[in-house]
Amino acid sequence: MGKIDEVKELLNTLRVAMSISFGVLVILIGSIVKRYDLERVDILFWAGIVFAIAIIGVIVLIVLQIRKKTQEIKEL
Repeated sequence: MGKIDEVKELLNTLRVAMSISFGVLVILIGSIVKRYDLERVDILFWAGIVFAIAIIGVIVLIVLQIRKKTQEIKEL
């Protein structure tokens, strides 16, 4: 497999990972809002907030990697 094919395959994998991360984030935010509406602000609520922030960080890292690999394809 050529170098460009490897980069394209990795880029597609990163896009799938980003899509899954966004899906998990949407579900998690929905659950956090539901707990807040039910006035159940407990340890699970705060753990969900921390986990949501962590997922946002992961999404940012994935987007940066996608940008890097897109630039790499442009150079090939």
